[in-house]
Amino acid sequence: MHDELAEVAVPEIWAGVDIGKTHHHCVVINAEGERLLSRRTLNEETELLALIGDVLALSDDVLWAVDLNHGGAALLIGLLTVHSQPIAYLTGLAVHRASATYRGEGKTDAKDAFVIADQARVRRDLGLLRPSDEIATDLRTLTTRRLDLVFDRTRQINRLRAQLLEIFPALEGTLDLTNKGPIMLLTGYQTPAAIRRAGAKRIETWLKNRKVKCAAALARTVVEAAQAQHTALPGEQLAAAMVVRLAKAVMALEEEIVELDALIEARFREHPYAEVIRSLPGMGARLGAGFIAATGGDLAVFGSADRLAGFAGLAPQPRDSGRVSGNLRRPRRYHRGLLRTMYLSAMASLKSCPASKAYYQRKRNEGKGHKQALIALARRRVNVLWAMIRDRECYHASPPVAASA
Repeated sequence: MHDELAEVAVPEIWAGVDIGKTHHHCVVINAEGERLLSRRTLNEETELLALIGDVLALSDDVLWAVDLNHGGAALLIGLLTVHSQPIAYLTGLAVHRASATYRGEGKTDAKDAFVIADQARVRRDLGLLRPSDEIATDLRTLTTRRLDLVFDRTRQINRLRAQLLEIFPALEGTLDLTNKGPIMLLTGYQTPAAIRRAGAKRIETWLKNRKVKCAAALARTVVEAAQAQHTALPGEQLAAAMVVRLAKAVMALEEEIVELDALIEARFREHPYAEVIRSLPGMGARLGAGFIAATGGDLAVFGSADRLAGFAGLAPQPRDSGRVSGNLRRPRRYHRGLLRTMYLSAMASLKSCPASKAYYQRKRNEGKGHKQALIALARRRVNVLWAMIRDRECYHASPPVAASA
């Protein structure tokens, strides 16, 4: 599901649902803010269907509001979508801040559900959830999992560095553990004495047998590091065993990331706009998949490129106060995954797209820093990508020349 700002007619009643793992609490109010229903419901299909039926018995014109758009809310949102019910979304932070303006300092699920319903009643800027197509949903699952694995790999590498620093600082400072070769090396050699005994030639052969690139250079580097330390530190053997475990864990994560990359690319190519999106310089399969996962792939629901840019956090909002004017800041509410995708694609396009490089350089000449210039470029590329998908045309550096008669 994705949320978007949309103009909707004022309903007769509002149903606010405080989402939980095993139970939800629903409060229904009318236009005067009076409670018509307050119920705690199990997060099970039968119970939720009964709740939907009871709410619709009060009025068919209802706006549902939830404080979570995934996880424990998935079943309820799915059932509401099947029943063609509009669903507004408030972030948990928005509900927490709004609760402070209501009477009493106590916190209960019933109060939170009432706050959600009342905020849906008085506010007109809430995003409405819309269902994603099957490909967009699959890509969101795959890209989310890949991002988790990348974070896990970074944590494991940091732990590996910390462990290696305790027994072999020279080697820790020499190896680039973001590459496969050094990680593979640590599964076989961890201590200065073991590396000196093996020697550069044997280590080189060992690495070549495991298809490590630049094996000779890596072998010479680690032997030089071993020659710089002849002292065996306390706990070296156990620490070396931990280094092996951590290195193998990093390799396992890397293998799963590679498998996911293949799944992401294969699923991404099935989307009708895949070739159009990939034709934009800097937008490969992974970033294109992230774009579809964040937007659903159908940009018509946003209405304009400006609204898409606002959704991505690339349309600055004014933050003026008193004599201070002209301040522009990123909006507080935006899709961070989409911002990341557009920012990374803008960075990648500098290597392969002369138009992007020229625009970036123009912004630098205007006095903008590197990050500001990249954000400006990302904003510009939103317009281009919007037009490409709208017209279903692949990117071309210059307008096509019409053939003469």
